[in-house]
Amino acid sequence: MAQVPAGVLKKAVSRALQEDVGVGDVTTAAIVAAGQKGRATVITRGEIVLAGSAAFEEVFVQVGDVTVEFLFADGDIVPAGETVATLKGNLGAILTGERTALNFLMRLSGIATLTAQYVRAVEGTKCVIVDTRKTTPGLRALEKAAVEAGGGRNHRFGLFDGVLIKDNHIAAAGSVTTAVKRARAAAPHTLRIEVEVAKLHQLNEAIKAGADVVMLDNMSVEDARRAVAIAAGKVTVEASGGMTLETVKAYAAAGVDLISVGRLTHSAPAADLSLAVKKGGS
Repeated sequence: MAQVPAGVLKKAVSRALQEDVGVGDVTTAAIVAAGQKGRATVITRGEIVLAGSAAFEEVFVQVGDVTVEFLFADGDIVPAGETVATLKGNLGAILTGERTALNFLMRLSGIATLTAQYVRAVEGTKCVIVDTRKTTPGLRALEKAAVEAGGGRNHRFGLFDGVLIKDNHIAAAGSVTTAVKRARAAAPHTLRIEVEVAKLHQLNEAIKAGADVVMLDNMSVEDARRAVAIAAGKVTVEASGGMTLETVKAYAAAGVDLISVGRLTHSAPAADLSLAVKKGGS
């Protein structure tokens, strides 16, 4: 499972804390005595696949003087009602960091949980579930790590690590063939060339032009099956566009190699988690 680079994690958490805490937590400062100790537990109300534990912990590293212990690891299935983590230390810091830490854990566990549902939906096929670039600005590395925690794979991280020729690129170039030719001439030889196609005749053109991967954009299941037959192993076939838990198995059964699902990151419901504090302890 990919690890979020430490610098990226620290910056993401720092921005989130600045957004929430600003110049200080006026409520906690008024109510909780300086140096007061306490404990807390994080409990899940529904079954989840855990993700985001490093971000949760980093919140309390930055807030200070709180020890966090997770009872499960990222990627684990956590049953409803289970204690996910315990915290102990400065009670004021626990209260100040609570919402930011939970926001990360709930968001990222939600992504992992939804991803796991998609992965289970295509079990028994060769198909792999992958994510997209439809991520929360500034949180892509964390959200893509959550997809991996749920058993999915990552598509390209950004515009710099993969060539994906989409419909607007084709329109700008004038044809699939010209777009592939220009990409092949300009891109590093280490990058695969992927082409988005909406029609079967474009698929044939992309294969002839030398594409490595074709993305079937919003094709029907029947057309996806035809596309797999046309590709005949010459290119990797990816299906994309409006994939739901109800439809994804049919596309996988059609023989595609990959299914990219934007909703893994742009529409995953947050996991239902709560944090409860208890005064006292050290």
